[in-house]
Amino acid sequence: MSEILNVCARQLMDTAPQIMQVVRVEMRRGRGTDLSIPQFRTLRFVQRNPDSSLSSLADHLGLMLPSVSKLVDGLVRNELVIRRESIADRRRITLALTLAGEAIVDAARVSAQTFLANSLSSLCGEDLEIVHRAMDLLHPIFVLHARGLSAKD
Repeated sequence: MSEILNVCARQLMDTAPQIMQVVRVEMRRGRGTDLSIPQFRTLRFVQRNPDSSLSSLADHLGLMLPSVSKLVDGLVRNELVIRRESIADRRRITLALTLAGEAIVDAARVSAQTFLANSLSSLCGEDLEIVHRAMDLLHPIFVLHARGLSAKD
């Protein structure tokens, strides 16, 4: 691997966790006080993974299925999540957000995005273009990795 690849990889490893920490803090700040962090993480996961199952949610949260079921029960009672039969397999239950659940996650996302924009406002236009271009280049690479694929697939 060339030296520049190593430097870029090290910079990503040093910077990405810091960025994600800020995003997590700001998303949680925008979630409102009525939701626990696990409840908010559940809403966010269901929004990003339409028709997700209790099992996939349990894997994501690192919780046992009965705990996740109880967590989702509370969100269903609060009319933030709905359970429904899978179209493909009637034995499988999938999760979806209600309009109220979507609104909570979207408001938190807008709040975090506003915070990030304010944080970046000290950069000049040319530097902002560089950040924008870097994100355009990195996004497809890491979306593929998140799906378990590589650019060569």
